[in-house]
Amino acid sequence: MVFVLVALVVLALLASVHRYVWRRFVGDTTAPGSTLRTVGTVAAFVLPLLSLGAMTSGRIGAPFWLQQVLAWPGFLWLAALMYLTLALLVGEVARPLLTRVLARRDAAAAARATAGTGTTGTAGDGTLAATASGTRPRTEELVPAGRTCRSTSADPAPVTAPAPEPEPEAVRGTEPAEQAEPADPEPEEAEPAEPEPEEAESAAPAPGITHPSRRLFVSRVVGGAAAAAGLATVGYGTAGVLRGPSVQRVTVPLAKLPRAAHGFRIAVVSDIHIGPILGRAHTRRIVDTINSTSPDLVAVVGDLVDGSVADLGSAAEPLAGLRARHGSFFVTGNHEYFSGAEQWVNHVRELGLIPLENARVEMDGFDLAGVNDIAGETEGQGPDFVRALGDRDRGRAAVLLAHQPVVIHDAVEHGVDLQLSGHTHGGQLWPGNYLAELANPTVAGLERYGDTQLFVSRGAGAWGPPVRVGAPADITVVELASRQA
Repeated sequence: MVFVLVALVVLALLASVHRYVWRRFVGDTTAPGSTLRTVGTVAAFVLPLLSLGAMTSGRIGAPFWLQQVLAWPGFLWLAALMYLTLALLVGEVARPLLTRVLARRDAAAAARATAGTGTTGTAGDGTLAATASGTRPRTEELVPAGRTCRSTSADPAPVTAPAPEPEPEAVRGTEPAEQAEPADPEPEEAEPAEPEPEEAESAAPAPGITHPSRRLFVSRVVGGAAAAAGLATVGYGTAGVLRGPSVQRVTVPLAKLPRAAHGFRIAVVSDIHIGPILGRAHTRRIVDTINSTSPDLVAVVGDLVDGSVADLGSAAEPLAGLRARHGSFFVTGNHEYFSGAEQWVNHVRELGLIPLENARVEMDGFDLAGVNDIAGETEGQGPDFVRALGDRDRGRAAVLLAHQPVVIHDAVEHGVDLQLSGHTHGGQLWPGNYLAELANPTVAGLERYGDTQLFVSRGAGAWGPPVRVGAPADITVVELASRQA
């Protein structure tokens, strides 16, 4: 019942987010009935279905080829949805600011346009200046300089400049200037009323420029910027995963480590997540990277696969090429118990790795122990610290391989000096690291808990979306240091 309620809440949340993303990217920026709106609406239905298919196809036993077909678009869309939504939420802050700036710009343009239509000339042009001032021009002002206007019949028709624009009837006489003004002058023409500010914004855009409505323009600018930011983030994070993990190095001093073991190097790799997306080539990149560090020992601390041996056995085969002086060791993660843990334990043994199922081996200078993952408790194969560490000599240093950091308190109780873990992916997708901090004592790196130190790897692969943002994949060479050296 609880699972059903959680599933319904998740589905409702996804539906709400998709509705919001559709409205901002499609509904607010395209015209009803347009091709772009049709395409965007279809994508808003198809993409979430692909995501649901990618998440459930492996669990329901769908053919592996179908899992591969659904995985890339389905999981990538989940990452894109996350960052597009975050970008849009930032855009909600910018939206009113941009609207206000555009409103002020349009108001200023309207004011300039109104001022330009209210003046038809300058003071340097007598006729136009007089007209603008409301004073009717006198007759002699219509005669060009150097000419005279005669009204006697003896004179021939005067030579005049080209006829000006027709003037009102009262101006076209030949009477003396002092009689030219009519007794009852016509009323002055009223100037057009200055538009109200609200009218100026919409009725007077910048002359000669045609823009979409302000709301449409703002929606397209904000939507375009959000799309560019969100998709660029996903692209960058995907490229990092496909490029493969980088090598990190950390030195861990152990009080009980003898001088002879000083400088012992353990290559720690976790969360490889071989699956429908990350296959054989991904495994080969990791093996090559580990071998390039020339480690003394390789520790694979869980979540090796996302799928069955039948589907992914060949993709894991490059692990047989791991090279280390003291061998390669493996403990289960929670995803092994989703994929057939017993079959995978047997398979990695065939590839040359040594599974530590609640077991311990003695190395030169320290004990190396491993416990099963907590998820194995559902199958009666959970972690057993007593079996792995109960009868050991506590005078020797102990290094524990355990997939999940949350078992650190058991490690402290059993006198472990160093625990090597994974599981968190360092958050994988920012701001997922903040959520990971709520569920794990340490998300990434080295921390101390009493006399026990805990190192958590960010992992070499990715679960779900093949994308990492703010938590790059890594393989860490942990160098043990003796305080006696």
